[in-house]
Amino acid sequence: MQFFVEDFNKNRCSINEMALDLTLYFLRDMKQDVAADTLEDELLFIHQLKSNLKNQYQCVFEGIAKQGDSTLLNNIYTDLYITQGGREHVNTEHEVRQIEVTSRHQESQEIQVECTKMFQASEQDKQIRTVLTKGVAGIGKSISVQKFVLDWAEGKGNQDISFIFPLPFRELNVKEKEIQSLTSIISQFFPEIKTLNLKRRNYFKVLFVLDGLDECRLPLNFDGNETWHDLSLPASLDVLLTNLIKGNLLPSALIWITTRPAAASKIPPNCIDQVTEVRGFNDAQKEEYFKKRFTDQNLASGIIDHVKQSKSLFIMCYIPVFCWISATVLQNILEERINNDLKNNQVDDASKTLQESNTEDIPKTLTQMYTHFLRFQIQQSRRKYDGEYTPGVSWDKDAILSLGKLAFHQLERNNLIFYDTDLEAYGIDVSKASVYSGMCTQIFKEETGIILGTMYCFVHLSIQEFIAALYAHLFLGINKKSVFFQDSTEQEKNNEAMIDLLKTAVDKALESDNGHLDLFLRFLLGMSLQSNRLLLRGLLTQQDGIDQSKMEVVKYIKQKLEDNLSPERSINLFYCLNELNDQTLVKEIQTQLSEGSLSTSDLSPAQWSALAFVLLTSEEEMEDFELQKFKKSDECLIRLSAVIKTTKRALLNDCNLTDKSCPALATVLGSDSSLKELNMNNNNLQDSGVKCLCIGLKNVTCKLEILRSYHRISMGFNLLASTPHSDAPVS
Repeated sequence: MQFFVEDFNKNRCSINEMALDLTLYFLRDMKQDVAADTLEDELLFIHQLKSNLKNQYQCVFEGIAKQGDSTLLNNIYTDLYITQGGREHVNTEHEVRQIEVTSRHQESQEIQVECTKMFQASEQDKQIRTVLTKGVAGIGKSISVQKFVLDWAEGKGNQDISFIFPLPFRELNVKEKEIQSLTSIISQFFPEIKTLNLKRRNYFKVLFVLDGLDECRLPLNFDGNETWHDLSLPASLDVLLTNLIKGNLLPSALIWITTRPAAASKIPPNCIDQVTEVRGFNDAQKEEYFKKRFTDQNLASGIIDHVKQSKSLFIMCYIPVFCWISATVLQNILEERINNDLKNNQVDDASKTLQESNTEDIPKTLTQMYTHFLRFQIQQSRRKYDGEYTPGVSWDKDAILSLGKLAFHQLERNNLIFYDTDLEAYGIDVSKASVYSGMCTQIFKEETGIILGTMYCFVHLSIQEFIAALYAHLFLGINKKSVFFQDSTEQEKNNEAMIDLLKTAVDKALESDNGHLDLFLRFLLGMSLQSNRLLLRGLLTQQDGIDQSKMEVVKYIKQKLEDNLSPERSINLFYCLNELNDQTLVKEIQTQLSEGSLSTSDLSPAQWSALAFVLLTSEEEMEDFELQKFKKSDECLIRLSAVIKTTKRALLNDCNLTDKSCPALATVLGSDSSLKELNMNNNNLQDSGVKCLCIGLKNVTCKLEILRSYHRISMGFNLLASTPHSDAPVS
């Protein structure tokens, strides 16, 4: 019977193809080429492409999905906060740091863009051919692409586009040394339309989606590559892509490029018609994500309430991947607790269950959240691949050591994508890579009998940083020395080695230009606590003198805060103190804030940093910054310049300011800030200070609209009033 059905289906397909071929033959014989082309496109190529892309893009897999199980994208998709324009400069800072410092304060200043309307121009006479979409790792760039393509394939949006060809850079990389034509490459990725003649169909809209520019290994030599026009003539992939983006190849085609911010400069600005930026979830979208993810709204509400209680956790939920991690962990913990309550005839709602849980049960810091995530993934991996179910965790120490070594050394080199040779170099069995703790995602695709290549990466950069920190502790336990000094032959006492490791990590994180070790440091410090090591029992050994190590490193961090650190460096150190369960500085400043005594207090550098941290991470957004509420001095303005940057109005009048604070204020004016109004009346700035402010006002990124400044020297007034690039009225 089965053979009969298969044979019938084959015959039916061949009959349909014969009927189509005959129809096309007679239409062309009757000189009805346009009708034949339209029929062929509509019934064959477009239909087949849409059908295949729908099958490919309709489901989403998060982490390791259950065998044969997946989730429909449309069931869980939550709109992302996407803005038009993006930041003017390339920001190379650690991506989590960018989110923590700026995301919450930018929403009202930006023009929002819907994911499915990337190519719709806000101006009627403007045509958009090439869009560059920036966004940090895990923020939702690829899911935006998936939603765009799926809506097109299902006939819900962008139906003026005839063909969409998604070409991820991580797969194009494998063809970097090949010489072939663009039509040949398209036919290999999309064999269902291999006979499509794009040359003959220039009147159709075609969209190429080049996803993951940051993973591109090609030189993209826009200036040096030869000009190329012919779709059917072979050339290097670099020549084809640069000419496609520049518009020499298929000038009518639309191009959509996605990238992490640091790689955006690979594309010349004159090749881009519109820049957009995926900012992840705003506060309302975070809640929507959890509500969509869980059918049990009681469970969703409990998780939302818990995440909101921790500022660091709630801020991290701007990243959709972190929402998934939090949802995975908290759902697992809550379901186990609720099941236990049901067995004991105690029926509680999810919110109450969370509130009554102790610290070990419910994560309240990043380290605790990621530790629970690691435990859960390993348990899931055992259940899926070995059929084992155990209440505890069975650690594969050798596998985690190998994976951790890879994570640590590649983190030092800022590498996120790994290949077979990388894994083999660190003693990782390639055939088992996807099983390793459930933490490695294997990207594998096979088309037309050609293996495009296998690539590996951690689910998110933060997971790589967590595993790297875990490796540092494992290395310390085995070798009795710091991972930063692996070549040293000396071994130290456990306590001394731990202190040495933590202090060295603090120093290296502070030395980093882009903060790429910031999150690694938080995890490293969090894992030094006895309470967190209990979650990793069987993997990390309990250590004598752990409390002394904590006291030493807390003291060391507070000493560092007495230095003149940048606001970003200070903020990370306060998050580090939070991981170490030390909030003395923050609570001290919060008390002074509530008492209103800061205007008369002399603060130490560490206290100034604590004040900036409290104001920047406050749940209530500060629209007006009044310097008189704190201390009327140049030092106060300089110390709190990062706070001023996030407010709409800075009221700095009558505050005894001089030219000493003008460089810091000029930097704020010339940066990607929220500042719209500035009052500088009745301050003794001197001409030198006014000239300095003019430098910030002249910057093209300055968004200031109103400047109030009375300066008794006419030269200063004239300088302010005549400053180019600033429409700010001066009064």
